Amino acid sequence: MHHLCRDCGKLWEPEAVGSAAGASCPICHSRRITSHTELVDLSIAHIDCDAFYASVEKRDNPDIRGKPVIVGGGKRGVVSAACYIARISGVRSAMPMFQALKRCPQAVVIPPDMKKYSAAGKQIRTLMEMVTPLVEPLSIDEAFLDLRGTESLHGTSPAQTLVNLVNRIEEEVGVTASIGLSYNKSLAKIASDLDKPRGFAIIGEDEALDFLEDKPVGLIWGVGKALRSSLEKDGISKIGELRRFSESELMRRYGAMGKRLHEFSHGRDIRGVDPISTPKNISTETTFNNDIEDVDVLARELWLLCDKLSTRLKKSATGGGTVTLKMKTADFKTVTRNRQLAVPTQLADDLYQTGRSLLEGVADGRKFRLIGIGVAKLVPASDADYADLADPDRARRVSVESAMDSLRERFGEKSVAKGRGLKPR
Repeated sequence: MHHLCRDCGKLWEPEAVGSAAGASCPICHSRRITSHTELVDLSIAHIDCDAFYASVEKRDNPDIRGKPVIVGGGKRGVVSAACYIARISGVRSAMPMFQALKRCPQAVVIPPDMKKYSAAGKQIRTLMEMVTPLVEPLSIDEAFLDLRGTESLHGTSPAQTLVNLVNRIEEEVGVTASIGLSYNKSLAKIASDLDKPRGFAIIGEDEALDFLEDKPVGLIWGVGKALRSSLEKDGISKIGELRRFSESELMRRYGAMGKRLHEFSHGRDIRGVDPISTPKNISTETTFNNDIEDVDVLARELWLLCDKLSTRLKKSATGGGTVTLKMKTADFKTVTRNRQLAVPTQLADDLYQTGRSLLEGVADGRKFRLIGIGVAKLVPASDADYADLADPDRARRVSVESAMDSLRERFGEKSVAKGRGLKPR
């Protein structure tokens, strides 16, 4: 059994310093100790910042550090992040704001500042990449790290290196983070949620099967509501129950996902940490102050989102091959529609025309509280908006948008806009 101090990074074995070795650090006397039989053998980690948006806000405003903080929109919006004090009252991410404020009426509500969060996220990413080149970002505040072979570089074990990293993040960026350490990505990610905030949890290979035995199947990466419902109808609600079936039987029942179910139930995940991993989709959405049923008003909101999405695609040199429209009704039912494009695009006009067509099939007189637009099947910009005989007008649209983008770059984002985005007087 090895012990690791999460404050100073001291690593030791009990026999080296006495029988009470795991109680406190022999160097700094901290009681924040992580102990595990495989502590020095594991090297795949998941680091996740604690209530990131809320933590950044508390960092920048000492007056709210001891108060419940919710980052999100007005009463019509949803919770983007909630600090741990607010979570004690039952507030959770993606919860409607009115529900969150019912549970925690004394909360300080702050609108999101993505520019500020992005800057903090870039600082954290830089610190991660100083530790290992094998960093696979999952979002602005979390990533997988592969620390195999870094011992000679840093003179410390992967576990010690991770402790030093999160301590440096706390000191230099001003937010805390939790560590999950294991022998594969899936278990490392699960581990990072076990001991929040400022946690360090380990799932070793010897204990993996016992750990997974009674865990819900929804814990498996890729298992959503639909598949979870199918599994439960078949009498499978716990991960350990999947081991009753062969891989071929699970694939017969659940298709390609059956292989993943079989592998994960046995604690296996062959995916490596991929530092060039790209997002599978890019999207944006907005929640209205008041419910909207008028299709023309919805279309105007859709155009503004398409314009925003197009800008993001152009900045990331990416195009999308499938467009998805997302709507949420006044009674919180989510409706999605998607369409594959003949040619991948990053053009706002093409996104809008496809989205508008999908919208007309959804807007049937119901009132909606949210609209969103996104693209999937992402491709490099060089593979988007190429000449198409079926669409001879594409070259003109590319030219027009390019000219508009140049004007915005010179004179500001609001210097030029299409009429469909303007509100009627």
